[in-house]
Amino acid sequence: MVDAAGDKIGTISDIYLDDDTGQPEWALVNTGLFGTKATFVPLAQAQATGDSVQVPYEKAQVKDAPGMQADGQLSKDEEAELYHYFGLDYTESYSDSGLPTAGQGLDPRDGDRDGVSDDAQDTAVGRDTSGPTTDDAMTRSEEELRVGTTQRERGRVRLRKHVTTEQVTTTVPVQREEVRLEREPITDVNIDAATSGPAISEEEHEVTLHEETPVVEKRVVPRERVRLDTDTVTEQRQVGDEVRKEQIEVDDQDQLRRQDKR
Repeated sequence: MVDAAGDKIGTISDIYLDDDTGQPEWALVNTGLFGTKATFVPLAQAQATGDSVQVPYEKAQVKDAPGMQADGQLSKDEEAELYHYFGLDYTESYSDSGLPTAGQGLDPRDGDRDGVSDDAQDTAVGRDTSGPTTDDAMTRSEEELRVGTTQRERGRVRLRKHVTTEQVTTTVPVQREEVRLEREPITDVNIDAATSGPAISEEEHEVTLHEETPVVEKRVVPRERVRLDTDTVTEQRQVGDEVRKEQIEVDDQDQLRRQDKR
């Protein structure tokens, strides 16, 4: 489905027929970037253009239309609400819709043949062999890519703290006492101390030695605070899809060249 300018509104997934006339009355159109929203659009003023259905509504108007459950049938209240939203008169006795088919126009109450005025058929140069004559021009259309973005969850990051053990070695200075033997000769100064005891005897003298030993103790010291934050990084990505375009060719090129020479 396209709007009045030929821009794509969405993709038609279903056509709902009128119970009384059997004519197409509603189109269920999937809109959005991935076609996730389904909207009912009236076909009362629709026109078939090639592989598309053209309606006089903007894409935003279609997307904001009241949401109805696509369960195979619309109630009269739902139809009335939709008709009112799209600015159309609603009557229960007669369907105002229908796409043009062979021998039938958009509105059966229109007196023109196939929904085309007699003036258009009279003033057109030549005639259309594939359908009703509208004018002397052929519209060439083509598809174009419209790319957008949608946000999705890329992944999750969490902080987890665990305890590891490592061997730490350090050097600490320690002191110890060592015994040193000193000898002094007998002199007049120390003669009295040297001869104060018995002349010949057995004796023992003891000295206590001391030393320092390393002592290790541990304490918990806070080092830093760690938290998670996010940065937005922009990168360029290429996307592509196949698009269709119409090409217009002239069957009789020789005759066309002869007319140009004249």
